[in-house]
Amino acid sequence: QVQLVESGGGLVQPGGSLRLSCVASGRIFSIGTMGWYRQAPGKQREWVASITSGGTTNYADSVKGRFTISRDNAKNTVYLQMSSLAPEDTAVYSCNAGVAGRFYWGKGTLVTVSS
Repeated sequence: QVQLVESGGGLVQPGGSLRLSCVASGRIFSIGTMGWYRQAPGKQREWVASITSGGTTNYADSVKGRFTISRDNAKNTVYLQMSSLAPEDTAVYSCNAGVAGRFYWGKGTLVTVSS
């Protein structure tokens, strides 16, 4: 089994920054693509960003230029650096990771952008 645990969420003012982390643990030999998703209140979950094992990144248009995804393969960790946050970024942010042909999800961390 593989477990993913996110951290780093919280309350931030508009224009502020936060860094989310997601650590994978368990029966892991290697991790493929890792990604971040978010679900705002009353909305469907949406993809935010992803990063392959080789470091290739992709972003949703809504966060491009403001968010940066990165990973530390030695620590089985993926990060999401978020800046210029706006109220519409308020959501539960979850990470996922591909391991041995399956995708695993964390439970998420809440990010609230409000003054």
